[in-house]
Amino acid sequence: MNEPLTCTAAQSAPRLDRWMATQWPQFSRARWQKALVAGLVTLNGAVARASDPVAAGDVVAALPPPASEPPVHAVAENIPLEIIHEDDDLLCLNKPPGLVVHPATGHWQGTLVNAILHHCANISDGGHPLRPGIVHRLDKDTSGCILVAKNDAAHAALARQFAERTAQKTYLAVVRGRPRATGGVVTGAIARHPVHRQRMAISRRPEARAAETTWKVLSSEGNLSLVECRPKTGRTHQIRVHLKHLGHPIAGDRVYGGGADFPRQLLHAWKISVDHPTSGERLDFTAPLPDDFPLRPAGTGS
Repeated sequence: MNEPLTCTAAQSAPRLDRWMATQWPQFSRARWQKALVAGLVTLNGAVARASDPVAAGDVVAALPPPASEPPVHAVAENIPLEIIHEDDDLLCLNKPPGLVVHPATGHWQGTLVNAILHHCANISDGGHPLRPGIVHRLDKDTSGCILVAKNDAAHAALARQFAERTAQKTYLAVVRGRPRATGGVVTGAIARHPVHRQRMAISRRPEARAAETTWKVLSSEGNLSLVECRPKTGRTHQIRVHLKHLGHPIAGDRVYGGGADFPRQLLHAWKISVDHPTSGERLDFTAPLPDDFPLRPAGTGS
């Protein structure tokens, strides 16, 4: 894949697609619009839309738009799903490691979205034809709980809970070393790495976004520890960046210094709690730890 193009906005513009066509005129505005639909463009680290305004100091990162046409809609594929819970409004799934959540460059097929479309006759489009039902995301190699909205009302209700931070997520990570403290809080703001554009980093730059993660050690063995993490915010790569900042990167995380002796980063979305979008009942879901985790919480076999 080509290296991302990166530009710090020097002036404001009412629409991102127009601004990009002036910054990178080797590609037409129509090509950039297709890249935006395909999820190839981020604005300050978040997936961008063509209509987003651009202000001085904003950071736009983009992969060059593909010459071939991306699909207009995701298609159904018969891919097995591990269902934790299902009702008329939502699904909670246990995503396996290695499965991409939604179609994007390099992964137009074989994603969680393709599997969801096969399982559900009707699904919320979520405002994006390639991300139907998707309320939040997990990295490709992160396993565990992920919620899917089955209709537009449920999508809006769940998205609001994530935006207002009333949805609670708990992750487990196997990290390198044994932290000196038994727990704590990391509050480092996060922005795109200034040199390695596919990484995030704790930063004091104006575009950095506030991020907070509470953590505690559950068990240790040898040079590995099992850490529970509860992110208050939901920044890109937040837990991976914050644990690296503590000096204990996630085992197997090649991007953030966790080594290559495990086939993937050992990060698992263990639990998630939300209010049901229709009844208001508080729902608590748990995804069993995957077999590749070498540690378990102390005193449990789960």
